[in-house]
Amino acid sequence: MGRRVLLMRLAVDVMGGDHGPEELLQGVKLGLAAEPSITRLHVVGPPEVLEPLIRSVGCSDPRLAIHPASEVLTMDDKPVQGLRKKKDCSILRAVELVRDGVADAVISSGNTGGIVAAATIRLRTLEGIERPTIACIMPSKSGAWVLVDGGANPECTPENLLQFAVMGSAYSKAMLGRQHPRVGVLSNGSEASKGTDLTRAALSLLRTSGLNATGYCEGYDLFMDGVDVCVCDGFVGNIVLKSAESLGKAVGAMLREELTANPWRMLGAAIARGGLQRIRTRMNPEAYGGAPLLGVHGCVIKIHGGAKRSNVRHAMAQAIRFVDSGLNETLVRSIAAAASSVASVPSPVQAPPPGPTGGPADPIHVARPFHSD
Repeated sequence: MGRRVLLMRLAVDVMGGDHGPEELLQGVKLGLAAEPSITRLHVVGPPEVLEPLIRSVGCSDPRLAIHPASEVLTMDDKPVQGLRKKKDCSILRAVELVRDGVADAVISSGNTGGIVAAATIRLRTLEGIERPTIACIMPSKSGAWVLVDGGANPECTPENLLQFAVMGSAYSKAMLGRQHPRVGVLSNGSEASKGTDLTRAALSLLRTSGLNATGYCEGYDLFMDGVDVCVCDGFVGNIVLKSAESLGKAVGAMLREELTANPWRMLGAAIARGGLQRIRTRMNPEAYGGAPLLGVHGCVIKIHGGAKRSNVRHAMAQAIRFVDSGLNETLVRSIAAAASSVASVPSPVQAPPPGPTGGPADPIHVARPFHSD
């Protein structure tokens, strides 16, 4: 993974989860016990709320500190307007710790739009990157794959999708060890005629980017090892993410119901217990930690709103790996290389409609589809 981080400082916004700050603090306690490289961990929220909770969970680790924030950005708050009104909210204060060099990474289970907006405003995007993207690691039949965008950008341009593909490919190499990640654009079929104007234009750019572009990928390919990086806008990506999560829970519930229906099935389940537990572990979203916001300075990890303590612990380990890998430097280089590759390919020129005399009405202008500045 490259260089080692000897000293690691984290900030955790513990005010945004569905289960309340106590559950997230339990995760912080587990993470501190498992990660000796952490020298300081700032939990962000109202001190009058957090101090008694820290005592109740029994976390007396001297590395733990409270960073005050008097407000909370709720799931009902509109991200940008909410940040303007609640300038002392926990999400904003946690991100500012990274901006000010007090923390190396921030973890939050709060309002996704608020996290994206706070990181974009306070940390700014990396050189050459127009919009950040949420990268989600998802399980497949024999491994894992990366979904970009997981929900940060509901509306996108083809250029946005190309940059997501570049960042997702670099993330796949760093975190999953893929040497040449297969990158596909999510569509409703593999044929070139399928998709929308957005996906067709994005795929055209992707083929000139220097990435290992495999074309369109379908929903069937995602969990059957058909792709390493799946690219789509955040609206579609978030639906894929939550549908997969719901399906996994439904299958788990059906298995429990059927395998406990009678003594014979219960005996069979007991015999297969090891295999069933292994499948559960592979499909458990908590084991993957969180989803990083790629493309901003620093490290921002978004964890599920319903995150529990094990999810927080895994996210802390994930943040350490992210910083340790030097991924942001890799992203800047990858974006610049893709921009150069796309710019070197001549754009197709179409003849303009004829003018009154039969000649061209206007000079031909060739537009470059990708800009690195």
